[in-house]
Amino acid sequence: MLIQQTIMIQQLKIGTVSNASVVQIGTTGSWQQFADLYNTGQFQAALPQAEYDAPIVPLAPPSI
Repeated sequence: MLIQQTIMIQQLKIGTVSNASVVQIGTTGSWQQFADLYNTGQFQAALPQAEYDAPIVPLAPPSI
């Protein structure tokens, strides 16, 4: 099967990008992973692990 596709994009605006963002233009037969990590804050070391006594957001008890 041969599929030919032409896509012309004049402007593409992406408002927010998160850790699980996906942008798909057109169709694809397979997904390939791609990830880049950037230290935009120029941090020298990792932050210490936060300690919490209670959940940050109060959670309702699970219902059955």
